[in-house]
Amino acid sequence: MIELGENHVVKKLATFAAGLLISFGALAAEGGQLLQAGTDLGDRASLQRGAKLYMNYCSGCHSLKYLRYSRMAEDLGLTEEEVMNNLNFTGAKFGEQIQVSLPADHATQWFGKMPPDLSLIARVRGSDWIYTYLKSFYLDESRPLGWNNKLFPNASMPNPLWELQGLQHAEFGEVDKATGERPVVGLKVTQPGALDGEAFNQAVRDITAFLEYAGEPAALKRQSLGVWVILFLAAFTFLAYLLKLEYWRDVDKH
Repeated sequence: MIELGENHVVKKLATFAAGLLISFGALAAEGGQLLQAGTDLGDRASLQRGAKLYMNYCSGCHSLKYLRYSRMAEDLGLTEEEVMNNLNFTGAKFGEQIQVSLPADHATQWFGKMPPDLSLIARVRGSDWIYTYLKSFYLDESRPLGWNNKLFPNASMPNPLWELQGLQHAEFGEVDKATGERPVVGLKVTQPGALDGEAFNQAVRDITAFLEYAGEPAALKRQSLGVWVILFLAAFTFLAYLLKLEYWRDVDKH
């Protein structure tokens, strides 16, 4: 029985190690090192800007089916009128989930399949991945839609933020003898967009922060409650210390 238990543990460790290798391999295949997003869920203004940018540039294809307009309004400090007039483009009711207006047959015709829901993308991929992905699009005439992505090669979508970022081209390195391909070693904006570099970085950071919030809306309340929990524990510890002094006062006299 002991040997079976040890073998079971060894198999578990081997499986875990293999999973790590696969994860690192997948990261390497998706373009290497990630940029730091630097998001701050405590920055309500950033979340509000991110909601506006997401709804204007991303929600046409990507739903957030686990988030309701009413919940978003409550958490981000927006009124029902602000949400319904500025962030709702499908005619959905205030209490309904954020869906897309893109018909499934059109999605299949244009992209090959329906674009995925992004409610949990931040929890699956991480904020740094989203931030890096949105900054890594470049023009590629060999792709069906004319765009490619350094982090996620052969992505089947165009750059949704090209009007803000501008047109970005890839800088290629030496030909890889093993694959016969030239790796992308850098990206350069050749035609500026509506935003300069720093402003565009902030816009991508805002969208990333909003998707991080959408993946776990309760995180906002949990952070605000955390301060009160710490204060309560500090006060409780102080009272417990005073109670201890009172209990031991007579003992110390003897």
